[in-house]
Amino acid sequence: MQSIQTYYHKKIGNAKLKKVLYTDFVGTDTIIAELLEDKTFKKAMTRSNLYKFWAKAAGAKFASKSKPYSMMGGNVMVIACENSIVAQELMLKKTQILVKLQPYLKSLKLNVRDLKFDAKRWEAEG
Repeated sequence: MQSIQTYYHKKIGNAKLKKVLYTDFVGTDTIIAELLEDKTFKKAMTRSNLYKFWAKAAGAKFASKSKPYSMMGGNVMVIACENSIVAQELMLKKTQILVKLQPYLKSLKLNVRDLKFDAKRWEAEG
């Protein structure tokens, strides 16, 4: 529980006392430790780290035209694609992409069994 301490300070050039509240703040190390214990936060951080590797797995041609969108049940990663042509091309390369993702998945202790490419999920940045 945070404790609040009260101090009185004189204003310069004024004889009135001003009430100022000071709080014993929780340190950032404590906040980070609490976040890291939260399962939802851990899951989000792990997925975020996986999403950073998408460009390497998809290749330079598709890195700017597709991006990870979400995870579905059954260990399926949904990929937002710029258009249906990109989605189709990535679908043809799905097995190769999954093989390229494996080292990252292993290091993050994740299991992605399939990829779903969806042009409807695309949102242009900027």
